[in-house]
Amino acid sequence: MLAWKNVAVRYSGFELKLDLEVARGETLALLGPSGSGKSSALRVAAGLERPAAGRVYIGDRDVTDLPPERRGVGFVFQDYALFPHLTVAQNVAFGLEERGWNRARARERVDELLSKMGLAAHARKRPEQLSGGERQRVALARALAPDPEVLLLDEPLGALDLRLRERLLLELRRVLAGEGATAVFVTHDQTEAFVLAQRVAIVKDGRLVQQGAPEAVFERPADAWTARFLGHKNVLTPEEAAMLGLAGGPLVLLPGALRLVAGEVEARAVERLFYGPRVGVWLEARGVRLFWEGPASEAPAEGASLRLAIDPARAVEVRP
Repeated sequence: MLAWKNVAVRYSGFELKLDLEVARGETLALLGPSGSGKSSALRVAAGLERPAAGRVYIGDRDVTDLPPERRGVGFVFQDYALFPHLTVAQNVAFGLEERGWNRARARERVDELLSKMGLAAHARKRPEQLSGGERQRVALARALAPDPEVLLLDEPLGALDLRLRERLLLELRRVLAGEGATAVFVTHDQTEAFVLAQRVAIVKDGRLVQQGAPEAVFERPADAWTARFLGHKNVLTPEEAAMLGLAGGPLVLLPGALRLVAGEVEARAVERLFYGPRVGVWLEARGVRLFWEGPASEAPAEGASLRLAIDPARAVEVRP
């Protein structure tokens, strides 16, 4: 449904090279650190930037040379980019008027989306009268209104506080599923990517390093950098693995690999971190620093000595 075919985007000292497809009705997360090229990929797909090489396809159409308004793409920006002089309803209707929808059909679509987004009571308000979460929903409704072939979202939750971001992430997932939208969601947050997307594509320094279902990517990271970026804390060099009695390396110890039972590895709890519903403990075992996470009732106190068991079945070998 959306494809970057051998696309290259070049800036001074940086090049994005991308060959990637998104299926109809799929939500893909482009995941990577700041400066990795994620937003550039989105801008090329939207027609806001032209690639130095390669082609962009939406469905069976080559849209590389088309302006944004002729691509059938909806775009949600990080700062929402709402029109301050228009009401909520007028913002949502804007794209419909530009595309020549008749008034009755446009009003029906606007009412449908305002109801679906929980915005019906705010239809006559202007953006400055809304909370950040409400503005985000208006921007999403405006992008969805014309039934775009592809919806592009550039860090749409990045400006929100953690609690609101978590709530709106679930709302966004529900809306995309309900609309059957083909969507590409750019984020640097692996939790957002895992919750929202059916497939994750990880980008580093302008290159696609791994893609797949969230569970598969998390459980089988391609290399040590990807493992750390996805939040794995127990990434061992071959030397560290050998010190712990494990073969191979580099290794990633997946969640559940460390068991605080009467195992063979002597360890000491160096630092205990309280996260509310869970506790994290940094351990030192045979000169190797390890991280355990679990319920507070099972967590050792700082300075405590224990014997640790390591499940080799939860140790995954990765590239350096």
